Amino acid sequence: MIFRSNRANAAFCHDLFMAALSFLLSFYLRVGGGIAAYSWQLIGVYDLSFTLIAGLVFWWTGLYRGIWRYASSPDMLALLRAVTIVMLLFFPAMFVVTRLDELPRSTPFINWLVLMALLGGPRFAYRAYKDRGLGHMLERVDYSHTIPVLLIGARDGAAMFIHAMASDPERLYRVVGIISDSSSNSRVGRDIAGVPVLGTIADLPEVVSALDRNGERPQRMIIAAQSIDGATVSRLLDVAETLTIPLARLPRLTEFKSTGAEEPTIEPVAIEDLLGRPQAVLDRPGMQALIAGRRVLVTGAGGTIGSELARQIAAYGPARLVLVDNNEFALYTIDRELAERHAALPRQALIGDVRDRFRIEEIIAGERPELVFHAAALKHVPMVEANPVEGILTNALGTRFVAEACRAHGVRAMVLISTDKAVNPTNVMGASKRLAESICQALDVLESRKAEGTHFVTVRFGNVLGSTGSVVPLFQRQLAMGGPLTVTHPEVQRFFMTVREAVELVLEASALAMTSREERGRIFVLDMGEPVKIVDLARQMIRLAGKKPDIDIKITFIGLRPGEKLYEELFYANEPLVPTAAAGIRLAAPRIIDYAMLQRSLDELAEHARERRQERVLALLGKLVPEFAASAATLSRTAGEGGAQPRSGAQGLGG
Repeated sequence: MIFRSNRANAAFCHDLFMAALSFLLSFYLRVGGGIAAYSWQLIGVYDLSFTLIAGLVFWWTGLYRGIWRYASSPDMLALLRAVTIVMLLFFPAMFVVTRLDELPRSTPFINWLVLMALLGGPRFAYRAYKDRGLGHMLERVDYSHTIPVLLIGARDGAAMFIHAMASDPERLYRVVGIISDSSSNSRVGRDIAGVPVLGTIADLPEVVSALDRNGERPQRMIIAAQSIDGATVSRLLDVAETLTIPLARLPRLTEFKSTGAEEPTIEPVAIEDLLGRPQAVLDRPGMQALIAGRRVLVTGAGGTIGSELARQIAAYGPARLVLVDNNEFALYTIDRELAERHAALPRQALIGDVRDRFRIEEIIAGERPELVFHAAALKHVPMVEANPVEGILTNALGTRFVAEACRAHGVRAMVLISTDKAVNPTNVMGASKRLAESICQALDVLESRKAEGTHFVTVRFGNVLGSTGSVVPLFQRQLAMGGPLTVTHPEVQRFFMTVREAVELVLEASALAMTSREERGRIFVLDMGEPVKIVDLARQMIRLAGKKPDIDIKITFIGLRPGEKLYEELFYANEPLVPTAAAGIRLAAPRIIDYAMLQRSLDELAEHARERRQERVLALLGKLVPEFAASAATLSRTAGEGGAQPRSGAQGLGG
């Protein structure tokens, strides 16, 4: 046995036989009936030599690593390479030995074509049979139990789905047509794997009507396009609702779960599909260079952003990964997940609160991380508005403790995760995060004067879909209870991004910051695309659930919450915007305060916060972040006590 697999051995024997046959057949094709005049002994020597050389080449080129069931263009290229090598070896060798006596000079060219046909033909015929391509001709296929579907997208995803269905004897779906996701008509009227492309998205009603007349009305529309913008998905939802046909989607090719005869996974259209922004081209080598082989620490590792940071960082092979969180269960959950996915990765899960200066100092001194990603924060606006001292202790002073520990122990870079609510903040959460930005900006400028100073990188972005406490899980719970969905105001809108995309861009911004000294003291801002109205998001989620907005599920408006504003911003109006080498990342340059001056105010803020002097804490926060326009709830707390009220729109650290 030459190979471990019996099928590979059988394939090898098949190819040896075909090699021997190809030489005799090509010789006959060249000389015809005159073959009887040639020496059969000499022809036998040629044929045996050709077969032995072919066998050695086939074995050496690894033809038997492929599986005939999945024969495709790469297998054809491998055959082409192997057959060409056989010819290049055999005929020069025979010329040296026999001077190609009595062998017509055109035989090599004929033999090349014949051998390609004899090797490739059976492979692709076998695949065609297994894919039921021949089965349609050899047997009557029963489609009575299948669901007719219409595919959206005339590309690879459609072809993969059609082939998977064709190869499954217990197929659930039958593709009755394809709709091109392109506005051009270049593919309309053509076929993909035998299924016709019937029109474009604009033609959908007419296409469905025509199929209905032929008794082939689709019972489901499936998005097979791998990249389709949110506006198009939204339009498809409108059409699907009008036609009363459910809309679903295939997973991305990177997530495709079907192999062989397994049924492809059909998923409901997700709210992420409605964002539909094109995926940014990422500098993965730069991200790999940033993380691989280095000790990395993540604060807030159990949260939405922190846990996704931990997942993506683990995939780049750090020397050690330290997870820090004050939530025991959240920390346990991400630690167990990483243990299952990256068992060989050295890691440590540590319970710690960023507000505890001595604990943070102890962790960073003991673990000696080279990179620190600071994701720990209180992020829920109404909760922080109701507990302002806690928000400042965590978001501002906690950031200071982490940053100063990084500076003291020679951490190569600290990355602060910030928020669009830090721009012209109207709530304590946003103002505390703006103060955190100011701390890191000031320290970054200070450390830039040193040869090996710590980099302090700040990355600002908007909401992530599905994060803890965000609107999407709230709407999902309200939908499960039958509604209504509660929206604060008809005009309120927010920036949204998937958590995976946000973290990828955070890592890219971090890598970008480490390769240039020109960005010191600036803030990296992720391109969030266009803002989304929350009421539109609510309507889309109702439709995705198969319900009709305002009919099956009501939407009610409950008024803006304390500290909430209608629109979020990613930049201050007077911030000069600077492009970067990465398409999805820009730079903001708000004014920077000297850290020595800032320290004195932070010391005072910390003293008031520890003593829970709420009115003084808020008054000092207003001085440190003058653009902080206090919410009505905050104003009511301070007005009766004579506390200083922050001025709306004033320029200070954020100017």
